Amino acid sequence: MTFNVLVLCTGNSARSILGEMLFNHLGKGRIKAWSAGSKPGGVVNPVALETLTKHGIPCEGARSKSWDEFATANSPRIDFIFTVCANAANEACPVWPGHPATVHWGIPDPAHVEPMEARREAFEQAFQSMKKRIEAFLALPLDSMTRDQVVAAARLIHTGE
Repeated sequence: MTFNVLVLCTGNSARSILGEMLFNHLGKGRIKAWSAGSKPGGVVNPVALETLTKHGIPCEGARSKSWDEFATANSPRIDFIFTVCANAANEACPVWPGHPATVHWGIPDPAHVEPMEARREAFEQAFQSMKKRIEAFLALPLDSMTRDQVVAAARLIHTGE
C-alpha cells in the first residue's frame, strides 16, 4: 500500500521541501509525498536544493506551491499531513478531502540564518532532524496501525528526538 503525505510550512521553500524529497526518497514507493505552503514564496530556497543534492537526494520537480492545490475534490487523497513550522501548525487549514491525520513536527527555520556558512549548517541540522523523524516514521507498521495509533507514534517521534 502506498501512503500519500503532505508536508506543510508557510513559505514552502525550505523545511517542507526537505520533507517532501526525503519522504519520496526514503519511502521507496511506499510513500508518495508533496509539500505546500499557506503563503508560498514561489521559489525553492537554493540552500535546500544544495543540501539535498549533497546527500544524494533527488530533488527534480521541487517547487514552491500553495496548499490550495491539495484541498480540492480532484486532489490526491492525503493520508498524513506533517506541519514543520509553527505558523502552518497554527493557521486555519483548508478542509482536506478524506480528513487526513495531522501531526506537527516543528523544525527551526534555516532559511534566514546569517551568515551563509551558518545558514548551510542550519539547513544541515534541519535535514538531519527531518531525516531521523522520517526514518522512524517509515519503520512503523503503518499498514496495520489505526489512524490514532499513527498520530500518537508520529508525535512520540517528534518529542523523542
